[in-house]
Amino acid sequence: MTLTEKDSQYLWHPYTQHKTSQTPIAISRGEGALLWDENNKEYIDAIASWWVNPFGHSNKFIADAIYKQLTTLEHVLFGGFTHEPAIKVAEKLMEILPKNQQKIFFSDNGSTAVEVAIKVALQYFFNKNEKRTTIIAFENAFHGDTFAAMAASGISFYTQAFQGMFIDVVRIPVPVKGQEQESFEALKNVIQTHNCAGFIFEPLVQGAAGMVMYEPEALGKLIQICKENKVLTIADEVMTGFGKTGKTFAMDYVSEDPDMICLSKALTGGTIPMAITTFTQDVFDAFYDDDINKALFHGHTFTANPTGCAAALASIDLLQTREMQANIERINRSHLQFQKKIENHSKVITARTLGVIFAVEIKSYAEESYYGSMRTKLYNFFIDKGVILRPVGNIVYILPPYIMTDDQLQKVYKTIEEAIEMV
Repeated sequence: MTLTEKDSQYLWHPYTQHKTSQTPIAISRGEGALLWDENNKEYIDAIASWWVNPFGHSNKFIADAIYKQLTTLEHVLFGGFTHEPAIKVAEKLMEILPKNQQKIFFSDNGSTAVEVAIKVALQYFFNKNEKRTTIIAFENAFHGDTFAAMAASGISFYTQAFQGMFIDVVRIPVPVKGQEQESFEALKNVIQTHNCAGFIFEPLVQGAAGMVMYEPEALGKLIQICKENKVLTIADEVMTGFGKTGKTFAMDYVSEDPDMICLSKALTGGTIPMAITTFTQDVFDAFYDDDINKALFHGHTFTANPTGCAAALASIDLLQTREMQANIERINRSHLQFQKKIENHSKVITARTLGVIFAVEIKSYAEESYYGSMRTKLYNFFIDKGVILRPVGNIVYILPPYIMTDDQLQKVYKTIEEAIEMV
C-alpha cells in the first residue's frame, strides 16, 4: 500500500470533509522552502506549513540544538521543578518582548496559549472579587480550537455546532481603513453595557480571515480605551510573532502595550509543539496570595518541555541574525513590487502587504464561501503547479519561509498571476 492509501485507512485530518476532499499528499522529505512527496514531486512551501517554518524545513541549526538537548535532558515535569532551558527562554523573551511583560507561562500550542490568557483574564477579576465575565473580540477573528479560544473566534462554521456552550463573547468591527471610528465607538459601547474582563485581538493582521490588515494607530486607540476602563488586553501573536510583520512582534508597531501576549507557531521554528503566554507583573500579582484557591490551576504534561525550549532558543537566535533580518526585508520588497504589479489588474479587488505577508483578493461573480468552489479550484491549480498555497475563499495569501530564494518567490508570483487569469 502507498502512504496515501494507508492514510485513508487510518487517519482523520484537520479541517477536512473526508467524503468530498481529495486524498492528502504524502510528503516524504523537506529542505529549505521545498517539500517532496512520495512520488518525488517537488513543491514550494509558500505558507511555511501553516506559518510555523520561518527558517525552512530540516534546519540543521535547530536540529543540532534539539539533538544536544535530547542527549542531556529530554523532559522533566514542570510542577515543582524547573530547568535551565526554560529559564533561558524566559530571559531571551524578556529582551525582545514589550517591556511591560514580566512573566511567562508555557503550554502546548496556539489554542492553549489563548485558552490560558482568557482563563487568566476571567480569574484575574474573580480573584479581586469583581464580577467580570465578558470577553471582547473582533468580528471574523480566529484564536484557536479549544473551547475558550473557539468562543473568541468569529468564523461561524468553526463554531456553529457548539453555539450555546461558550463563555460570553461580544464582537466589535475590525478597525480597517475608514471604519476606525465605528470600531472605537463599538468598543466603548460594549464596555458600558457588559461586565468586560478582557479584549483579545490579532494585532494588525487577521490571519484566518484572509490576512485582513489594519493600522497600528487604530489598535493603540482600542488598547487605550480598554486601559481607561480597566479591561485587560490580550495580543494573540501566534501567527504574527517572530518576524512575520517585518518586526519581531506586530505589537512593536503599536504605541500601547497589552497585558498579555500569546505565542506559538514560529516559536520553535516549526519543529516541536510549544506555546507561551506572557503577562505583566500586575496580572501575575492577582494570583499571588496565601489563598491556594487564587492560584492558576492550569497545566500541560509537556509544559516547558526542555527539548522544545532548546528549539525555541535556536529559532530566536536565527531570527536575530543579520542574514535573516535581511531576508525578511528582501521578501517584503519583493512583495511590494508584486503588489504594485497586480493591484490594478481587472480581476483583482485589492492586494496588500505587511512584512513577509502578502494577500490578493480576486474578483468573483458569486458569493465565495471559505471552502467554496473558487477556493478549491485555486488550491488544486497551485498544487498541480507545485506550489503550496491555501486560499481563503477568493483570497490568496503568501507567507513564505524567510529563507525562500528570489527564484522561488518569482515562481510563486507567476503561478498566482496564472491563477488570476484562469479563474
